[in-house]
Amino acid sequence: MVAVSAVGFVRTVLGDVAPGELGVCDAHDHLFLRSPQLPGQELEDASAARAELAAFRSVGGGGVVQWTPYGMGRRVADLPSLSRATGVHVVCATGLHQAAHYGRELLAGLRGRLAEVFVAELTEGVGPSGVRAGVIKVAGGFHGLDAHARWTMTAAAEAHRATGAPIAVHLELGTGALDVLDLLCGELGVEPHRVILGHLNRSPDLVVQRQAADAGAYLAFDGPSRANHATDWRMPDGVRALAEAGFGDRLLLGGDTVVAGARSVDGGPGMPYLLRRVGPRLAVELGEELVGRVFRENPARAFAVDWH
Repeated sequence: MVAVSAVGFVRTVLGDVAPGELGVCDAHDHLFLRSPQLPGQELEDASAARAELAAFRSVGGGGVVQWTPYGMGRRVADLPSLSRATGVHVVCATGLHQAAHYGRELLAGLRGRLAEVFVAELTEGVGPSGVRAGVIKVAGGFHGLDAHARWTMTAAAEAHRATGAPIAVHLELGTGALDVLDLLCGELGVEPHRVILGHLNRSPDLVVQRQAADAGAYLAFDGPSRANHATDWRMPDGVRALAEAGFGDRLLLGGDTVVAGARSVDGGPGMPYLLRRVGPRLAVELGEELVGRVFRENPARAFAVDWH
């Protein structure tokens, strides 16, 4: 497959930067996150978020893409100061997660204007902060797409066409990748290389992974160190198989820290684990050159905003 060149810019919370400036990138993570599905485990401490970013920077990190979408405690106004203080580029998301993460009133208030909200956050800024989002986050369901997923993905496709922003997709337990691509790319006309599939490694089906890569989408192998998701011990097999099949330019790596206890500064693996353990392990099996591309060149292309 021919690699897609990095065009346009990456929209960070401090402004637009050339894709090559993103540096070593954690392609899927969270500095702040709140959900009724995770009571008492919220990511809300700004001091801890700053310490986590600094820890990531200390092991060579240059950029983090926060996938926390609309209505889930993004704390967008805090992101610029954290990015400035640590020297780490931060990309903020708009978008909408599964319905279970929201109250009925919030969802009802978005009916008929969801794409408009996404576009406004990408172009004008999130609320009074003026910080503009750089990626659209949506979510599929377990082995399929419900009405909520179709609604949010339809709005995401409309916002993508208006802004050129990439679409990042939460795959529930790693399933439903082909259904997502059928909808976004088949029915809604989004080019596959503008779609980033998250959590595909949680369902370690090498056939589906290859089909998704062959379609042209980016595959984010994220959430390492979670034994129940088979992310660490099966990740090298999936990455190697895809690389050997010619899809090394489709791969991304992310930490996906979603609860406070998973931060490195709170005793968990956190963002630095990607560079301290995951990267070196993959380099032993796949070579440093490929792993370097996965951390640098691939996210520079995947998260570039191609403004129309």
